[in-house]
Amino acid sequence: MATKCGKCGPGYPTPLEAMKGPREEIVYLPCIYRNTGTEAPDYLATVDVDPKSPHYCQVIHRLPMPNLKDELHHSGWNTCSSCFGDSTKSRNKLILPCLMSSRIYVVDVGSDPRAPKLHKVIEAEDIHAKCGLGYNHTSHCLASGEVMISTLGDPKGNGKGGFVLLDGETFEVKGTWERPGGAAPMGYDFWYQPRHNVMISTEWAAPNVFGDGFNPAHVEAGLYGSHIHVWDWQRHEIVQTLPLQDGLIPLEVRFLHNPDAAQGFVGCALSSTIQRFYKNQGGTWSVEKVIQVPPKKVKGWLLPEMPSLITDILLSLDDRFLYFSNWLHGDLRQYDISDPQRPRLTGQLFLGGSIVKGGPVQVLEDQELKSQPEPLVVKGKRVPGGPQMIQLSLDGKRLYVTTSLYSAWDKQFYPDLIREGSVMLQIDVDTIKGGLKLNPNFLVDFGKEPLGPALAHELRYPGGDCSSDIWL
Repeated sequence: MATKCGKCGPGYPTPLEAMKGPREEIVYLPCIYRNTGTEAPDYLATVDVDPKSPHYCQVIHRLPMPNLKDELHHSGWNTCSSCFGDSTKSRNKLILPCLMSSRIYVVDVGSDPRAPKLHKVIEAEDIHAKCGLGYNHTSHCLASGEVMISTLGDPKGNGKGGFVLLDGETFEVKGTWERPGGAAPMGYDFWYQPRHNVMISTEWAAPNVFGDGFNPAHVEAGLYGSHIHVWDWQRHEIVQTLPLQDGLIPLEVRFLHNPDAAQGFVGCALSSTIQRFYKNQGGTWSVEKVIQVPPKKVKGWLLPEMPSLITDILLSLDDRFLYFSNWLHGDLRQYDISDPQRPRLTGQLFLGGSIVKGGPVQVLEDQELKSQPEPLVVKGKRVPGGPQMIQLSLDGKRLYVTTSLYSAWDKQFYPDLIREGSVMLQIDVDTIKGGLKLNPNFLVDFGKEPLGPALAHELRYPGGDCSSDIWL
């Protein structure tokens, strides 16, 4: 678990110290049954990832939620490295915001990390009444001891990018983080960097737009996000809204982990670009495109051109490598970002996707590949879907991958995911020269779950990780 020392709180004093932390032994993943045809609650799976364990690669515990059709999605902590200086704090509760039911579950992982139990349920009505918000997404812990959760909508499913504040001890809903009337028009992810008095938030679309599936007409109508919002961290208000060139559907946002850094990256799903945002000398913020994954001309698919669909991005704790997944094209990439303005591709691995040989899609024109990639088979299982959520070990040497995006979009783009369930894979990373290699002996097959195939999503380690912890 977290570092133990005389007066330390949770997590680690710096990102580089975190890299020296212990190897991960278990991982928590939300597993979703909404839209799968299985009438069962979503649940939190605990997976054993210790190669020395007799239960390696197995789900060792399942905690079902008390309701149906929540759409568990992302998760966060009651406290993290942002409270490292507070020895009264302990990282022992996992926060599970629900994307579609708007509930928030608080899970006790401290009493028995290998068998989590439900601690509290925050009902949607409480959030609606106190905040006028719903459709919860990213959860981050704050140095104040509070928990902050981004939202995508108002209670009726219209776009509203606000933030719910929870008390970090009682988990009571305190109200909104932003000032009254100050929400962004759309929401999704956020990351803050207090040394620069800044927070950046991103936007997917209104829940009423994306909720039942992807409709290309909604893009034409301008209903999908194409801006990032720059917030004054102390005043809790938007100070700049930056339009993104080739930046449709900006999803995951990551500042460099170094708390002095005044720059970071955002992955734009539909445009398949990585954008770098940075602080100017005058104190304002700008954004520039630094990576473009070209679309492929195809036959036998929803549209004549297939975007790569960059869905998750991660930065190694030493800020040297950027990783991202192309959910539709099917590849996972590693870039050296020693020069953040000029990322350099150092690793690429195909893990399924929509353009594999023998599938329904024929690639007519491809700026990157000479031929369509082979389907991926791991331990006898042909992997459905494409790489989606990713998590990096603290030392940067292992990358874990799951294949589900969001149940309604899974159903639309990868119907076989619904029938066969998602998987969890592990990739070995060359941290010296760069490079990615599949571990052929690692597979967690969520198609074999007791109640039927499930859709596993974001990954969390008990002691914190690259996407949960923020340093002050």
